[in-house]
Amino acid sequence: MTDDQLPTEHLSPLARLVDEVLAGVGYEMAAATDAINDAVPGHGGLFDPDTSADELRGALERLLASDLSPPPVPEQSGDAFVLYVDGSSRGNPGPAGAGAVILTGGEDQLARLGRPVGSRTGNNTAEYVALQLGLSELLTRYDPHSLEVRIDSMTVIRDVWGDEDPTEPDVAPYSEAVATALSSIPDHRYTHLADSDPNPADALATVGADIAAFGPG
Repeated sequence: MTDDQLPTEHLSPLARLVDEVLAGVGYEMAAATDAINDAVPGHGGLFDPDTSADELRGALERLLASDLSPPPVPEQSGDAFVLYVDGSSRGNPGPAGAGAVILTGGEDQLARLGRPVGSRTGNNTAEYVALQLGLSELLTRYDPHSLEVRIDSMTVIRDVWGDEDPTEPDVAPYSEAVATALSSIPDHRYTHLADSDPNPADALATVGADIAAFGPG
């Protein structure tokens, strides 16, 4: 499971707590959101404007002290997969999130992953994090032989599949993790997504950016 955390100065304490809860459930965004909403007192929730920072922080701390665990991993009989990834940044740089969706080779959904990336982060960096997140969780859960990565950032594509040095600052840990992960998958390739192409990871990245925008807490 992915356990690389960004430097704490890039996320507020409250956003960092949410990220820790996400890590505890394998970055399954729906599972984390449901758990947080259930833990918040009253009828509020993670994004309810009536939920105070103190209420949210208390709920997150209680969850982290409990036995958080990821949802059951869906069975997959084959060894071919599709991975959608996306990064979202408001302001570029600004609050940013990463999303990844793992599918079977037949495009049945296996996982919907997301996390906040940083409060002052660019879109391409968020896309690196999304790719690293998706690959890490894919390799944790399955034994892929063939993988198609669907991604819209040409910067990341050139860096990862074009063997160019990363052009984005501070992405070396993610670039190295991506290279290591892909080296263990015998057959991997990318498909470049145009802006008009549907990407199911987009909504997850947007939620990650929403979390990254949380105040100090």
